Amino acid sequence: MKSIFFLLFILMLSSCSGNSDVERNCNFLLDINVQVSIDLNLPQYGQLAFAGNSVYIPNVGNAGVIVASTGADFFAWDASDPNHAPNDCSAIIPNGLNGSCGCNDGNTYNFITGTPQDNDGLRCSLRNYRIEQNGSILNIFN
Repeated sequence: MKSIFFLLFILMLSSCSGNSDVERNCNFLLDINVQVSIDLNLPQYGQLAFAGNSVYIPNVGNAGVIVASTGADFFAWDASDPNHAPNDCSAIIPNGLNGSCGCNDGNTYNFITGTPQDNDGLRCSLRNYRIEQNGSILNIFN
């Protein structure tokens, strides 16, 4: 009887593993506190007034922050490729509502969903930041 309980206990422990392969492979980015405000009236952010544009904000998060505009909503993402250990080429370069890292594999991400464009084994999506808009000011934070 004890062996049956022991076997059931071991079976339950192995089936309740909390770390999936995806979670283990998505740990490249540091959990950095992000809190930045941008004024949409400033020239460097003026293109966010038009749908389909994005801007890069350096020196925030892991490799900067990318803010994208759909015309109705704004989305903010960490600019570090979550499928690479941070290095010289892992920063994402925005191009409209998509962006690619500078590494040879050219991982490309969608700035509306944060997901990889071509899911060729890419397990991790971009790290999302929250946005609150107060008039022409966007507050970006986690």
